[in-house]
Amino acid sequence: MVFLIGAAALLYLGRNFVQGSAFVTWGLTLSATTGIAVLAAAIYRLRLQLQASRRELARKEAELSFALEVQRALFPRQLPRTSSLEFAAVCLPAHGISGDYYDVLELPDGRVVFAIADISGKGISAAILMANVQALLRALTQMGGAPRDVIARINQHLHQVTDESRFATFFYAEWDEIERQLTYINAGHHPPLLFGSLCGQKLVEGGLPIGLFPNSDFQVGSVALQPDDILALYSDGITEAESTEGEEFGDARLRSTIENHLGKSLIEMQEAVIDAVREWSGREAQDDMTLLIVRVNDSTRERL
Repeated sequence: MVFLIGAAALLYLGRNFVQGSAFVTWGLTLSATTGIAVLAAAIYRLRLQLQASRRELARKEAELSFALEVQRALFPRQLPRTSSLEFAAVCLPAHGISGDYYDVLELPDGRVVFAIADISGKGISAAILMANVQALLRALTQMGGAPRDVIARINQHLHQVTDESRFATFFYAEWDEIERQLTYINAGHHPPLLFGSLCGQKLVEGGLPIGLFPNSDFQVGSVALQPDDILALYSDGITEAESTEGEEFGDARLRSTIENHLGKSLIEMQEAVIDAVREWSGREAQDDMTLLIVRVNDSTRERL
């Protein structure tokens, strides 16, 4: 930099003597040459820094891509379809990896378990907690734990491994095909939208979000379901998606979208919801969007 300033000074002071002074000409030439060399060296260093930054960015992108693949593997690869239940589910991360979670498990004793959760926060930390919840849920349900015990254990674990600011809303349900009874716990999550015989009811029995307090008490709810009843479980990334004017998509639009597609397959219903939310927001999603749709079939008819 000093050489560049010196060269500029010489150019200014020696502008009237260039032709008559070999010394000034030599000085200008030397300063200009040195300045160019310094500039070339600075450009070279900048190129090296840029290349290093690109390598670091590529490494981070590779790590994020790997984390996304690992997380995708945690979701059910194939949703079970029993004689009495069918499912459709999707999780669309807003920023690479998601803190949302859903699961559907068909257990050896005939029970079917399904759940949805929304982990507070975003990014890698939320995804790690999501993986913790997934692993613990699967382990506890395989052991045959009652719903209240399952949620209590997950709550205690999440409280132990996180700070006070982290928690998860959680909806957990068990389906008994013989009794046609759904037992559930709603730990601070949006109540599922219900269509059919339960239309207008809300599945709110439960308690606080998991992870807030070590010994939270959870109430268990139970409802009977009839053929063609539908439950739509969702995360707030769907209903809180905002238009360009700042208005949220909301529960009413979600309900209306599903009602307009009740005669279609669950996949078509799911796609209609996602398309409607994207059209409403008109921009890249700001929060993870997760949707789990459950339909009750006539198990008697299925066996015929």
